[in-house]
Amino acid sequence: MNGMKKMKLPVKIIRGGTSKGVYILEQDLPENRNEWDPILLSLMGSPDKKQIDGLGGSQSVTSKVAIVKKSDVPGADVDYTFAQVSVDKPIVSYKGNCGNISSGVGPFAIETGLVKAGEGTTSVRIFNTNTGKLIIEDVMTKNGEVEYDGDFSIAGVPGTASPIKLKFVDPAGTLGRGLLPTGHAADILSVPDFGEVEVSIIDAANPLVFVRAEDLGLSGKELPDELNADAGKLELLEKVRGLAAVRLGLIDDYRKSAWETPGIPKMTFVSAPAAYVTADGKEIKKEEIDLLSRMMSMQKAHPSYAMTGAMCTAAAAVVPGSVVRKVLADHVDTQFIRIGHAGGILECGVDYKEAGPIPVIEDTFGFRTANLLMDGVASVKIS
Repeated sequence: MNGMKKMKLPVKIIRGGTSKGVYILEQDLPENRNEWDPILLSLMGSPDKKQIDGLGGSQSVTSKVAIVKKSDVPGADVDYTFAQVSVDKPIVSYKGNCGNISSGVGPFAIETGLVKAGEGTTSVRIFNTNTGKLIIEDVMTKNGEVEYDGDFSIAGVPGTASPIKLKFVDPAGTLGRGLLPTGHAADILSVPDFGEVEVSIIDAANPLVFVRAEDLGLSGKELPDELNADAGKLELLEKVRGLAAVRLGLIDDYRKSAWETPGIPKMTFVSAPAAYVTADGKEIKKEEIDLLSRMMSMQKAHPSYAMTGAMCTAAAAVVPGSVVRKVLADHVDTQFIRIGHAGGILECGVDYKEAGPIPVIEDTFGFRTANLLMDGVASVKIS
């Protein structure tokens, strides 16, 4: 094809948590980062809702890229840059991180020789360039290799694998304005054609905007297919997210949020614990969870729950006056917070210190699994 060039790009495809992504060594990409976007768009087959001509899987959780290199940051082993590639738009977003994709970075670093495997457990210290935060990841290893097999399971992924512990160290303030970037545990947004809505904008691991489900005419039990079929509710949720982005100073016009800041803040609606049925038909009892929560991802319903979303939810749980704190079950164990999402239950925890009205978040943590699916070379067409 006239004007088109081909490049061979060494890649690995790894399922990280409930997402799947393409993992690349930064040395295999051009030094000029302005040249990355067309390469990643072609690699994933975007923009095309089927991504039929690329490695993407036609939804946001399977259209992700991790770019990794040896780190020069003191105390870190590798640098990791996350790229969210839009499925149906020619957009690559580097704003914010993905915790599920993060869980594959440790195994990738070991697989590529950036980190030497120990025996039993290998700790990989990962500096996420998107947020400027450190993630400590404990990966099971044996005979110098990653041990993927195990008996640990996570909601949203069939079967079992070995557990990967992720600890997000000092996760607050990825935007440089602390845990509460607006200065308040709760804010009121005036939503055009709807009315006023109370939200909490919390920034830990990634910035999230939380709203009570009932305040938007939702139950908190919605499943992805149901929500994605309701154009009116999708529009309302994106309006709230866009207005939160304006409040954060990320954009000037909320109507441009899907184009100018599609990945952050992440839209999340929560409600008090209640019995519900997951997307695969499993019944979850009220007493099995500490709150109901649903996340959005690139203007669609997340099929499960983002790991960074869980980390931020854990942090929000200990903020007095936050929307999350208001819907939490009584006497919640902050070392074992159980989030009821569309795919099942996600457990996470938070270590913090009381420091007046705003707690100091020392770290948040949770467990994921990962699996190496493919190791090879991608053929990428670029103009």
